[in-house]
Amino acid sequence: MMKKYVVLRSSAPAEARVQPGLAGTRLFETLRHAAAQPQITVERLSDRELAQARAEPEVRLVAPTMPTRLIEPFKSAAPAAAADSWGIAAVGADKSRFTGAGVTVCVLDTGIDADHPAFAGVDLVTNDFSGDGIDDVVGHGTHCAGTIFGRDVGRRIGIARGVEKALIGKVLGNDGSGSSEMLFNGMTWALQQNANIISMSLGFDFPGMVEELTKGGMPVALATSQALEAYRGNLRMFDAIMAMLDAQGGLGIEPLVVAAAGNESRRDDNKDFRIAVSLPAAANDVVSVAAIGKRNDKLFVANFSNYMARISAPGVDITSAFPGGGFETWSGTSMACPHVAGVAALWWEALQKGGGQADARTVAARLSATARRDVFPADIDGTDIGDGFLTAPE
Repeated sequence: MMKKYVVLRSSAPAEARVQPGLAGTRLFETLRHAAAQPQITVERLSDRELAQARAEPEVRLVAPTMPTRLIEPFKSAAPAAAADSWGIAAVGADKSRFTGAGVTVCVLDTGIDADHPAFAGVDLVTNDFSGDGIDDVVGHGTHCAGTIFGRDVGRRIGIARGVEKALIGKVLGNDGSGSSEMLFNGMTWALQQNANIISMSLGFDFPGMVEELTKGGMPVALATSQALEAYRGNLRMFDAIMAMLDAQGGLGIEPLVVAAAGNESRRDDNKDFRIAVSLPAAANDVVSVAAIGKRNDKLFVANFSNYMARISAPGVDITSAFPGGGFETWSGTSMACPHVAGVAALWWEALQKGGGQADARTVAARLSATARRDVFPADIDGTDIGDGFLTAPE
């Protein structure tokens, strides 16, 4: 029986690191091309062919393909706010000297409304991995991009309004669903395009895979077992890709990956109904993000927000761009994730201009080191907020 697999290969066996000061030299370029680069292919393999593929020396990992989906936001009952989105001031972006200038951000989502006035003047480099075209029918990708780098359009919605170039990879189709190979191809494309930051507000659809297999006549126990195998394989695949990205760090081409923690918790039904961070936010070295709301000038953890994230950020009643030139107010860890991506762009610029090392590791360290816990009640569960509440550089 032939099955569909994602195969991760290295373009070269060597991994290299470059000392500071070598950028731009011939040695730098030589090592840059010699370093291992992730190469993703999708192949239909029999059991015998699968064993042969895994034995190939350049093959790092083979995993069954798995469905993905956007992390569905909750639409606010209130109309889109006419004022600035509250998260901008809450994280201190309104007082920051930095704008994200010179930083390249990649949004892997449902596409974008490139004609929205919030993106006027931004160099949008797009790539459709879904087959549905780059236009954003869902609105999710447009909303997230607006929070990261949207320009002012009668109000402020964007954290890093000085970002001049953005990569938009459509890895979810017009119905909000996709597959793991779309995401992995989007990530490798972002690396090839020298992205500094990758923002992903999506998840791997374990329940959806079980449902799909059972609809095809497979017994529930077997469907669950196969979906678990695929989930485990894709977690390993994601970790392997992150490790390969980490190997590029010495070359200055390692992007910081930020992902939404997930919206599966239900604290409003039961305070103990908390779901842990899901994939891809659960993968190694990914900055996972929990959602925070504001009520009567006090911050609270969103009822839906998954726990054990690395950091927390505004994610309730967030107003941002929406296809057609308008705005929508949504809630979700999907809305918290782009706040972190935007603030990461500010920190990246701040480190560059301050003469420090601007790379994925140092920016992630700054995000954690400057996160605030004193804005929450003293009895807050630390696993709900991670290192604390997101804070922009001054």
